[in-house]
Amino acid sequence: MFKLVMAAVFLFILFSLGVAFFSFIKKDKNSDKMLKALTVRIALSIGLIILMMVGSQFGLISPHGI
Repeated sequence: MFKLVMAAVFLFILFSLGVAFFSFIKKDKNSDKMLKALTVRIALSIGLIILMMVGSQFGLISPHGI
């Protein structure tokens, strides 16, 4: 279940990046859509990193040895 939440957050990060990309391509100068999408992406990325650290600390995920 924990890994599904992490995967869902990652997909939302990719979706937010796509929204920012298409907003950039449209070149709408009066729109703050790209700024908001990139802000959401940064917040989700920080949240995902924290989620990974918490999951590792509680043993919900484990790193693979290389």
